[in-house]
Amino acid sequence: MDSQVSLQQTADNSIPAESTEHTPRMTRQQTLTLISMASVNFSSMICYSILGPFFPNEAVKKGASQTVIGLIFGCYAVCNFIGSLVMGKYIVQIGPKFMLVMGLFVSSGCTILFGLLNRVPAGPIFITLCFVVRSIDALGFAAAMTSSFAMTAKIFPNNVATVLGSLEIFTGLGLILGPPIGGWFYQSFGYEVPFMFLGCFLLIMVPFNIYVLPNIDSDPSKDSFFRLLTKVKIVLICYVIFTQSAGLGFLDATLSLFAMERFNLSSGYVGLIMLGLSLPYCLASPLIGYFTDKYPSTRSWFIVLGGVSTAVSFSLLGPVPFLHIPSKLWLLIIMLGVIGFSLGITAIPTFPEIITCANEQGYEEGLSTLGMVSGLFGAVWSMGMFYGPIVGGLITQHLSFEWAAAIQGGLALLGALFLAVYYLCHRQQHRRSVGEDSLRTDESTPLLTE
Repeated sequence: MDSQVSLQQTADNSIPAESTEHTPRMTRQQTLTLISMASVNFSSMICYSILGPFFPNEAVKKGASQTVIGLIFGCYAVCNFIGSLVMGKYIVQIGPKFMLVMGLFVSSGCTILFGLLNRVPAGPIFITLCFVVRSIDALGFAAAMTSSFAMTAKIFPNNVATVLGSLEIFTGLGLILGPPIGGWFYQSFGYEVPFMFLGCFLLIMVPFNIYVLPNIDSDPSKDSFFRLLTKVKIVLICYVIFTQSAGLGFLDATLSLFAMERFNLSSGYVGLIMLGLSLPYCLASPLIGYFTDKYPSTRSWFIVLGGVSTAVSFSLLGPVPFLHIPSKLWLLIIMLGVIGFSLGITAIPTFPEIITCANEQGYEEGLSTLGMVSGLFGAVWSMGMFYGPIVGGLITQHLSFEWAAAIQGGLALLGALFLAVYYLCHRQQHRRSVGEDSLRTDESTPLLTE
């Protein structure tokens, strides 16, 4: 408990260094777990990200409006939200290994089924089946990701940010390869092949993870999600997570159509544009993870910095009309790169920071607490993924992509400002309490000498 509390103080930055000295080399279990989690992140993200370049265009042909497309993306997030909370609460009872493996199995089956939806009639039937398949897929994804985060934090307790940052390399690779592979397969072979290929690839990960993953036993905790949200700092961090995921959800639902209409690009080139978002995130995550584990006191300001840079880049993505800057393809790609880098700066420190806050509130340092933190993270992320496509799609439909992107940037800026004000007030209060303690010590000294 004391070591977790000291992460808030600059003077105690030696804790991560001490932990690495005690464990200079990973154990076999840690190595296998790292390989397993990397495969889960990569395969899940590559299947998730293939929709962006071509599904909105295909859905329009089937009679879906921009708002309905946003709802299809958004329903995934709603079910992911519910699944993350439930899985996080009952991870001990279900078992983290079983939860992850079954999540992969369900998600792979739904990915294959989604590839068959082009055979159903256009209109309400197509739209309804899109909702059903995406919703079930979201529950499988929630199970896999919640258990993945919790198991990683359990097996690497002293280097959470470093390991998560390293794993995000494979998340970034999945996001990088998903859109161009999906776009290329769609252009070359049609709608079905991308889903069939990647669904089977995800299915192969099931027996691999059954063999590789360790079994982790733990006792269930009586703590709840609601007590976590009684701490202002956790609420503010959750809002920052919400703004980041809302931005990604907004781009998933709207960027491809904007790029096709504005710059006359094909779905394959739109997939390549997505590289501008994924590659910087892939590169930034391990660096930020290592640095924030070595210097835990910097986590807070990295989160603030990432929020500010996200706000600026979203405003220039269109760009926002009142700036009177003409829309250029090179500017779009650069701003996507800044958004990807900002996401790495912001998202990686949030998970270990919430764990620290939970331990400060008296939560037990075990799998049950890690499951709840992982579930909370996944639920808040899903809320943003629900808000981004739906509200972003509505604003894009009634105003424009430029204004919708600017509003999304404003949300990110608001979160960064709130968090910065909290940190400054908290630091000032801490200095004041330290000054009062030292003053009491000075006043009591003469009495002791007498």
